[in-house]
Amino acid sequence: MKVEFAPLNIPLRRRLQTAATLQWVFSFLALAQCCLAAFVLLALSDWWIVALLYAGWLWLDWDTPTCGGRRSQWVRSWSVWDFFKDYFPLTLVKTVDLDPKKNYIFGFHPHGVLVAGAFGNFCTEATGFSRLFPGLRSHLLMLPFWFRVPLFRDYIMCGGLVSSCKSSLSHLASRPGGGNVAVIAVGGAPEALDARPGALTLQVLNRKGFIKMALKHGAQLVPVFSFGENELFDQMENPSGSPLRKLQNGLQSIMGVAMPLFHARGVFQYSFGLIPYRKPIHTVVGKPIAVVQTPSPSSEDIEMLHRLYMQNLTELFEQHKRNYGVSDEQHLTFI
Repeated sequence: MKVEFAPLNIPLRRRLQTAATLQWVFSFLALAQCCLAAFVLLALSDWWIVALLYAGWLWLDWDTPTCGGRRSQWVRSWSVWDFFKDYFPLTLVKTVDLDPKKNYIFGFHPHGVLVAGAFGNFCTEATGFSRLFPGLRSHLLMLPFWFRVPLFRDYIMCGGLVSSCKSSLSHLASRPGGGNVAVIAVGGAPEALDARPGALTLQVLNRKGFIKMALKHGAQLVPVFSFGENELFDQMENPSGSPLRKLQNGLQSIMGVAMPLFHARGVFQYSFGLIPYRKPIHTVVGKPIAVVQTPSPSSEDIEMLHRLYMQNLTELFEQHKRNYGVSDEQHLTFI
């Protein structure tokens, strides 16, 4: 395989953009393991009392990820996120104003391999979420497992990440006075296994839990489509029924985490590596679907709102696809 090396005269700003993206990939793939190892080493060292004190505080703080988390505007505004945004570049597109007196559930599509668009737009201020949607606080839901990792949990909560369990979503969607936005990558881990350039298949048909929660608490539903999300990485061929896909599905059912075998480019060369391609991402926030609070929604209520949600998501995609390089012949497929 011929390796295409990066030129030596690349501007410093582009180097910094690559470095910012590299640290994000590291945080996503390896920071949790490093934090756990650091905590164990601290517990086994002469500083074990510090680990003990942290463990005590961790026990007291155990429910925070399900109660809105602990956002830090300072962390969300770090300059490193501006370089991260400019790497792709990443853009947040607002279509309508959202009333800050209401709570919202954003359905984010597609999941992609590493949900770069969801993180950059809703866990940082690089694309101006607070400026575009004044009075609203965004929270990206993440698997509960990650909030059990010492130190790592505190870092990700600073960006607005919270647990994806039902009680966490209920807490956000039922806030008196409104102002909360719960962002859910609806396709979840299984959809990541289909994330590759050109893919427009979304796992939505059997994803109705967020619909039920919206009805139960009267939170407004907002479809969000991130154009370019699936263009960031290539992935080994894993068609449904193949040995690799069966292995991935098995691991996902056991661990709750998808294991896509993805690749893109490196730091100093463009031929292989885990750094995403420089492809633009345009995350379009659609218009809200008015939801009437129904404390005990019936199956018919859920089905009706679910169909309306898929219809609005399709309309959002069709309305904006020509602006972001999607041909007229390409359409969403729901599975």
